Amino acid sequence: MENFKHLPEPFRIRVVEPVKRTTREYREEAILKAGMNPFLLDSEDVFIDLLTDSGTGSITQQMQAAMLLGDEAYSGSRSYYALADAVKEIFGYELTIPTHQGRGAEQIYIPVLIKKAEKERGLDRTKMVALSNYFFDTTQGHTQVNCCVAKNVYTDEAFDTAVNADFKGNFDLVKLEEAILEAGPNNVPYIVSTITCNSAGGQPVSIANLKAVYELAQKHGIPVIMDSARFAENAYFIQQREEGFKDWTIEEITYETYKYADGLAMSAKKDAMVQMGGLLCFKDESFMDVYTECRTLCVVQEGFPTYGGLEGGAMERLAVGLRDGMRQEWLAYRINQIEYLVNGLEEMGVVCQQAGGHAAFVDAGKLLPHIPAGQFPAHALACELYKVAGIRAVEIGSMLLGRDPATGKQHKCPAELLRLTIPRATYTQTHMDYVIEAFQKVKENAKNVKGLDFTYEPAVLRHFTARLKEVEPATATQKEAVAEA
Repeated sequence: MENFKHLPEPFRIRVVEPVKRTTREYREEAILKAGMNPFLLDSEDVFIDLLTDSGTGSITQQMQAAMLLGDEAYSGSRSYYALADAVKEIFGYELTIPTHQGRGAEQIYIPVLIKKAEKERGLDRTKMVALSNYFFDTTQGHTQVNCCVAKNVYTDEAFDTAVNADFKGNFDLVKLEEAILEAGPNNVPYIVSTITCNSAGGQPVSIANLKAVYELAQKHGIPVIMDSARFAENAYFIQQREEGFKDWTIEEITYETYKYADGLAMSAKKDAMVQMGGLLCFKDESFMDVYTECRTLCVVQEGFPTYGGLEGGAMERLAVGLRDGMRQEWLAYRINQIEYLVNGLEEMGVVCQQAGGHAAFVDAGKLLPHIPAGQFPAHALACELYKVAGIRAVEIGSMLLGRDPATGKQHKCPAELLRLTIPRATYTQTHMDYVIEAFQKVKENAKNVKGLDFTYEPAVLRHFTARLKEVEPATATQKEAVAEA
């Protein structure tokens, strides 16, 4: 089969979900009622849902069958041990806490690591800074609600959609060390290595970069947590692009990757393919004190530590999904599907971030140059795409980045991107062709798309529940004021 130019999906479709087709008039009314926020649309009013790949894709037969093996004992469930064994086999980590999803892990480990740094390293809570190649929304949110500054130290090419590079998700190592020294190593409670780097466009991080970050962190006594939502996709990119790993399996690369962190926090709803689930794990006994504190918080916030917000069947399914998500042919198909979509958009002149994993990222700033960052061009593009074709997508830009908690000023976003997130084994090539055709129609009317302003703005993670209204195009003076802010 390797000699064929066009390979079909590496699965058969056995169950289908009917979807509703709607009119333009219906969709315009629906998005208006939703406060011009695609998150607030009813799913039945969405024709193609590219909002997220988090728990929205298909699962395998083996995963579904595993649900029947669940031990629903409140404590000491054998299903917990099946999951813990899978974690040890795949990542090499000894200590496992299941959580209901990724943010369940974040709400536990972040305050514990801050407390540990304060007790053992004399961290000053008024000066603490956490660092990442790029925090995603919930990790940033949990960092900020714990009164810690979240600072990103990404490379210069990370958000430049005109530049292609093998590992645009990498840390800028010089900026990382400068940030550590500027804050004072004792005031950095943790570093988060995000693989792949979602906000940069699903871009991978190399083994060499992860290793260098870990060595630098160890030098300064700072723990490293691997944000692991898309660990398998990252391993695939390493296999395809990084020197020395071409002949390694995805499993071997994954095991090697996790040598360069002390713990992992995972939304298992992505590469582990489950509809609900997460993990918080630590490497070995050297982190027993952190593990013990996290288990205590788990009881308060998630559930007993051997189920952590998941039923036994869900833990069995997750143990299988971790393994199924690393299948070579599965990853190759998925990433080729993203590349197909990006290439189709680029061919019509819609500029995208270099094809990465899990999504196509459209450069909305270039498609809608008349809308300033403060009027959220990528979010405006998401609303227009829904009106035109019933496609739901999500902004990865200024709206998601939010405001400085101390000053209230809008953070400067390096790029205004619209994410078209592809659920696993859910949409076919015909669906991708429809998305491409929809963008042709959007592009033809791009100059008439209006910016947006808040009618309701939550203090944290505002993009999930904010409500907005369309506004008239900004004047030159207003654009200058936004740029200065």
